[in-house]
Amino acid sequence: MKDQFPIIQIMDNQGNILDEKYEKRITEELAQSMYKHLLRIRTFDKKCISLQRQGRIGTYAPYEGQEASQVGSALALEEEDWLFPSYRDHGATMTFGHSLRNILLFWNGRNEGCVPANGRKIFPPGIPIATQLPHAVGAAYAEKRKGTKNASIVYFGDGATSEGDFHEGLNFASVLKAPVVFFNQNNHFAISVPLSKQMNTQTIAQKALAYDLRGIRIDGNDIFAVYFHTLASLEQARKGEGPTLIEAVTWRYGAHTTADDPTKYRDQSESDKRRENDPVLRMERLMKNKGWYTEEWKESIMLEASKEVDKAIEEMESFPAANPADMFDYVFEKPTWGIEQQKKDLLQLIRGEA
Repeated sequence: MKDQFPIIQIMDNQGNILDEKYEKRITEELAQSMYKHLLRIRTFDKKCISLQRQGRIGTYAPYEGQEASQVGSALALEEEDWLFPSYRDHGATMTFGHSLRNILLFWNGRNEGCVPANGRKIFPPGIPIATQLPHAVGAAYAEKRKGTKNASIVYFGDGATSEGDFHEGLNFASVLKAPVVFFNQNNHFAISVPLSKQMNTQTIAQKALAYDLRGIRIDGNDIFAVYFHTLASLEQARKGEGPTLIEAVTWRYGAHTTADDPTKYRDQSESDKRRENDPVLRMERLMKNKGWYTEEWKESIMLEASKEVDKAIEEMESFPAANPADMFDYVFEKPTWGIEQQKKDLLQLIRGEA
């Protein structure tokens, strides 16, 4: 089955363009814009890990290694499109225009963190695995019913494909021909479970066949393969030609979350090997090949990104600490007796009365 779903590349590990039809489309302006986004979201990710270790935010889900998948796909969206992230896709939401301050507030337990900036249609991160997939299909179908050309993209990991919501989402999208792109980031591990232990199929892309959808596998560390194939899939969806399941094959360098120890279930030396073909490094190689890169320019981008993140951290920390009791207030329109009891028990515990 891997022969039917080969991994598509546009740029190799050394930054060379493999398909000449993309040469003219890969401009200096596009490459530099992508590179800035890559450095920006990596800077944010590293600072968030540091913040968590200092106790300044809560448990955090890092994405280092998956930047090309998130930046390339988000840049393919139009302003009025919908983005449905999982808990690991804040790099994509940042690229699509989410507020850095609000993303930090989310990781610090405040409800404001679920509110995107500038009216962007960004759904709150899906914490339960795969629940955002049917939501993305619903939003896409609503846009279709309204007669717009807006589409949805929904992000999820390899573990989500073992959940019922994944299959329900693909089935409804197929039946309704909803303008949605299912963007899977296959980083080979669903928390601690390797891909080989959670499915018997050779690829994730082939699962599209069961629902008569288009399925493709791309190199998730090749930002051009991600961008151009996501763009083409969105254009197809807008034309009413149906959804696409994209499997972006990538790798998460670090832990599933900051509460996790990846050395317990995988050989971390594999991450060191994969850094040789890091998505940011690959982009640097291309830009050096083209004469579009200098170290001074990179340093200026890094400094700008660092200042932006530091400002967002300062704004986030100006907010009062989150009230743990708030989590009970928005479960139902009117709290049930069980919710009320849980809230009472928590408050007693916090006050030391339990």
